[in-house]
Amino acid sequence: MAEVEIKVRASGPYLVRGPFVLHDADGNEFDLKGQDAVALCRCGGSTTKPFCDGTHSKIGFLAATKAVEETE
Repeated sequence: MAEVEIKVRASGPYLVRGPFVLHDADGNEFDLKGQDAVALCRCGGSTTKPFCDGTHSKIGFLAATKAVEETE
């Protein structure tokens, strides 16, 4: 069975690849038309939420993208 991979793009979207199902807040499934990858917005500015439309680059979105260990 293939695995799902989620990759954080530097100040960009989350790239999700693999066999997955995406649901909205009401539990309705998005029709992904057989896509095996999508880019999900994390800047909040996309007009096609939850999908990325490139707005992050237009608004200068900057995000922490490194995995950081929790300190005690």
